[in-house]
Amino acid sequence: MTLNLSIGPLVSLIAGILILIMPRLLNVIVAMYLIVIGVLGLLGMHTLRL
Repeated sequence: MTLNLSIGPLVSLIAGILILIMPRLLNVIVAMYLIVIGVLGLLGMHTLRL
């Protein structure tokens, strides 16, 4: 049995659960996501698979 786990869906699942528990956390999660994607884009790492 092989288990392939990608980090993207795992992060999304954890973020979704946290948002359900603490709805005000949504602003922080969205801001962090946008910052990370922006930095990766500026550094030319847009092909990085998360």
